[in-house]
Amino acid sequence: MTTILVTGGTGTLGRLVTERLRADGHEVRVLSRHSRPYAVDLREGGSGLDAALTGARTVVHCATSPRGGDERAARNLIAAARRAGVGHLVYVSIVGVDRVPFGYYRSKLAVERLVEESGLGWTVLRATQFHDLVLTLLQGLARAPVLLLPARVKDQPIDTAEVAERLSELARGAPAGRVQDMGGPEVRTLDSLARAYLRATGRRRPVVKVPLRGAAYHAFRGGGHLAPERAVGRRTFDEFLAERSGGAGRR
Repeated sequence: MTTILVTGGTGTLGRLVTERLRADGHEVRVLSRHSRPYAVDLREGGSGLDAALTGARTVVHCATSPRGGDERAARNLIAAARRAGVGHLVYVSIVGVDRVPFGYYRSKLAVERLVEESGLGWTVLRATQFHDLVLTLLQGLARAPVLLLPARVKDQPIDTAEVAERLSELARGAPAGRVQDMGGPEVRTLDSLARAYLRATGRRRPVVKVPLRGAAYHAFRGGGHLAPERAVGRRTFDEFLAERSGGAGRR
């Protein structure tokens, strides 16, 4: 069985990828800033990164930070992967990174290009927003007495476990380049997602839709982050909430 390194292997997605690959019998190394024996900050690189990659055949790159540093981390990872003779680099990205002029999306697109130009065998999978991310967003917004949402924006959330399943499949295979996007089963307004969250958690909040300005908002409003033609996800946001609502809290 293949030795596979999963960066960000303690995160929401990386943990599920790690579990699936280990269940298939692979030796999986988990790399994150605090996970020993491969506790490495990818933005810094160093000998610990080289040690983590020694003998690894495949890397699944899930590590990311909205606070910045993804491009520097990718450069360090790619350089170390070349030195180690890694044969396959799998990267998970976001639907719309080439259509929505949003800072984090620009960074993800830049990393895609670094992967493509790395000289390594590579695979890139883009997915729509995870159910977990939408839930976290709504939990934060619902702390206020009024739940404010950007007007006329839709989303297409997908189950994290389904993306993990696809990434694990890709990691077991040969480099495939840019594969087909993964979108959630439903395209829904943020308003409908917010109201589903409020119902599931028993919260009462007025929902107010606020028109915004800027190129990124215009692109989100135009659906640049959606993939309705690739609605391959199975688990809906309502089904996800039904299982998670107990942990979302009531207030």
